[in-house]
Amino acid sequence: MPKNKGKGGKNRKRGKNEADDEKRELVFKEDGQEYAQVLRMLGNGRCESMCIDGTKRLSHIRGKMHKKVWIAAGDIILVGLRDYQDDKADVILKYMPDEARLLKAYGELPENIRLNEGIVGGLDDEEDGAGDDYIEFEDEDIDKI
Repeated sequence: MPKNKGKGGKNRKRGKNEADDEKRELVFKEDGQEYAQVLRMLGNGRCESMCIDGTKRLSHIRGKMHKKVWIAAGDIILVGLRDYQDDKADVILKYMPDEARLLKAYGELPENIRLNEGIVGGLDDEEDGAGDDYIEFEDEDIDKI
């Protein structure tokens, strides 16, 4: 049998479980930064996000957060804007749900933004004709089949 030449197994690659759940200081945006909500994950460390200023940007998750902080659609993030590319940004920080609620309470986020939901506001405009998925049959229809 061959010798094990690696430095450890799967658990070593995972790293330590750093408890980020404990209270941390709320980080507000500075100039060159903007709040955004993730529209969808694209893979390869990228996501499509709608910034609060109304611009849809392609955001790149930086290496320090990659595989450590899990980002999903609907999450509130802080992005760093690029001087040379307006349609791209870099994810600096992901806000926990309670931090996002605090930002909304402080007036940093607009009132129309929807928190803790997978679908971002504005994407589900099809609700007008919703309910077409369910078909109700009368007893007469069943007899004909």
